[in-house]
Amino acid sequence: MSVAVESMSTKSAVRHFEPMSRHTSWRVGGVADLFFQPESVDELRAFLASLPDASSVTWIGLGSNLLVRDGGVRGAVISTSALPKTFELLGDGRAHCTAALPCATLAKRAAREGLGPAAFFAGIPGSLGGALAMNAGAFGGETWDSVVSVETINRAGVVTEREKLAYSIGYRSVRRVDGEWFLGATFTFSDAHSAESEKIRALLKERADKQPLGLPSAGSVFQNPADAYAGEIIERVGLKGLRRGGAVVADKHANFIINSGTASAADIEALIDDVRLRVRQATGIELKPEVQIIGEAES
Repeated sequence: MSVAVESMSTKSAVRHFEPMSRHTSWRVGGVADLFFQPESVDELRAFLASLPDASSVTWIGLGSNLLVRDGGVRGAVISTSALPKTFELLGDGRAHCTAALPCATLAKRAAREGLGPAAFFAGIPGSLGGALAMNAGAFGGETWDSVVSVETINRAGVVTEREKLAYSIGYRSVRRVDGEWFLGATFTFSDAHSAESEKIRALLKERADKQPLGLPSAGSVFQNPADAYAGEIIERVGLKGLRRGGAVVADKHANFIINSGTASAADIEALIDDVRLRVRQATGIELKPEVQIIGEAES
């Protein structure tokens, strides 16, 4: 597949056969046929217009909560990580945030402006686009709690604003409009949340105390079942330290799987399947993966 897009910066240049291990927090994954990292919405629209109609498009943000199989991804992969990262005050407790904005930055900016509750965003490792796509959450809060409207872009490069009511929102799920990706969202927050900065510091300390930060992982691997925590269930079954190749269930938090340095995507996926099987056999609970698994198995 050949794609040429004029007037693109070096960072934005289309790359062929790009290793996805460079763009995922697990540091694994095969190559993408095409990889594009636009620096503006105009560049993004131009690239989309240049693609053949038959080409598939896969969108990624910061690459957390994502497992790319060793066989890589066919078609085009678009990374939004270089798009502008903005937090714009609109008045009356409202703020507009772009999809590339890291969730932790959103939390800190909201706290600085005395808006909230938004401290929970500090516990979400990815960017806002991915958080919107899956209704990511942490510490009891969820992304869509305060959303008023969103902006999306479709395969033809058309930008649309949609109200929250256009979406069906559930726990770690959003029924999206087919073929659209989030470019940003407008939130409505409450005022007088002067304690948000202190809350963020407390939540970040709790996260550092309880989670294996600094090691290659994808955040929480499994959704929490109703009235329970996946990590506690996995620990109760005795699966901390369980290993498949270079992938291991973290000792610090059992709902994390770590790449110890030599893991393949196949190792991680096999460990996910093994944990699900052992938990089901021991407890009857069916754990549902929270991480998104894309691409093809290595042939």
